[in-house]
Amino acid sequence: MTAGPPIDELHFEDAPNVDSVPGPKTRSLLEKQEEIDSNAVAYPGDIPIAFEDGKGATVRDADGNTYIDLFAGIGVLNVGHANPYVLEAVHEQADKFVHTVDFPTEARLELIEKLDEIAPDGLQGNQKVVFGGPTGSDAIEASIKLSKYNTGGDGLIAFRGAYHGATTGAMSVTGNKEFKGHYTPLLSDVVHAPYPHPFRQDKTPEAAVDHALAEVQAILEDPYGGLANPAGIIVEPIQGEGGIVTPPEGFLQGLRDLADDNDVTLVFDEIQSGLGRTGQWWASDWAGVAPDAMTSAKALGGTGFPLSATMYHEDLDTWGSGDHAGTYRGHVVGMRAGTRAIEYIQEHDLLAHARDLGEYIQDRLREAADDTDRLAEIRGKGLFIGAEFVDEDGKQDGDVVDEIQQYCFEHGVLVWTAGRHGNVLRFLPPLVLTHELAETALDVVVDAIEHATEEAKQTA
Repeated sequence: MTAGPPIDELHFEDAPNVDSVPGPKTRSLLEKQEEIDSNAVAYPGDIPIAFEDGKGATVRDADGNTYIDLFAGIGVLNVGHANPYVLEAVHEQADKFVHTVDFPTEARLELIEKLDEIAPDGLQGNQKVVFGGPTGSDAIEASIKLSKYNTGGDGLIAFRGAYHGATTGAMSVTGNKEFKGHYTPLLSDVVHAPYPHPFRQDKTPEAAVDHALAEVQAILEDPYGGLANPAGIIVEPIQGEGGIVTPPEGFLQGLRDLADDNDVTLVFDEIQSGLGRTGQWWASDWAGVAPDAMTSAKALGGTGFPLSATMYHEDLDTWGSGDHAGTYRGHVVGMRAGTRAIEYIQEHDLLAHARDLGEYIQDRLREAADDTDRLAEIRGKGLFIGAEFVDEDGKQDGDVVDEIQQYCFEHGVLVWTAGRHGNVLRFLPPLVLTHELAETALDVVVDAIEHATEEAKQTA
């Protein structure tokens, strides 16, 4: 197998095909989970499903219902469920060796070299990679430590609407106050600046960027800016949980200039937006701006294996042996899977496919927006798309998005939500989603929008 089967051979042929959902086996599993699992479990509360099997951009539940998957494990399965090209290497490696801490293996070194091959221009050929624990939060923690170690500072600039993870440092730079409210105090000296969101800020794109950059500049350079000893700026090139907020041109370059002028590190969080999600290897590639450090996880594990990494300029490689450590820095199976996933994306030209299919999805959503004033904005890049919904007064409407999500579930399409008020319908399907499956799925989504917005109008 040189590059695996083409994308149109990866999926269940009967998707979507659902009966009354959730079915009896699914309900039984959900009830058992509720009895013995943690109260912290979240996702089944939004979509009551128990997964049994997956292929490509399709999944089956415990009752045999088949769905088109438009959220890919929240951006983890970029090359789809059970990609055979990836799994071939997984099975081969698992039979040989699984865990090495950070001893050298071919799998480890191959993935580092592959990441350099696809790195942004400013990092390619002069970067280092440090693997962390199994989650994106671990990569964020590494980037914070790296920033502090190299600058001698301790303050961090993050952004409103940001999500970076659930560990202490990652929560500190996350914007969601309710999410982290029970766990304060967190890291001291973290300041959140506005992220340019022209639609919500009622500004032109240029004015939104100017406002955000002026705030960051004041935090760094104003004698009374409040952050005494800054170490770094951490930012999502496209905000994910915040609502697929796509910053206008000039924002990332402005941050790059401010970081250079003030000798602080610029960290891009590409955990959700990276590895081809936006139709470029990294969302920051759209702006042609390279960070000092960049975090990756989610799709990095190839087919769902937990793996995170922080890529950074070699000039920052000043720490010594053991200054950043972790037991799971050597998940060899995940590393083999990650390399294979990158190869599959390359061989099947999935970056171009993501761009083309993303345009199709956005076009279908724009057509739907012509028939309702509730679908207020569509934004994103590639297969990282958000559709923001409002009520009759133009305020965020999470209820209508919940209705859309439920309708789609009942008709065999899985889609997720985002945004500060849960009012953004979020599309991040596997990059292997075919045009035919996308067309079928969007037929359901458009029907769901029409159904939910009409109901909202009648009850207003």
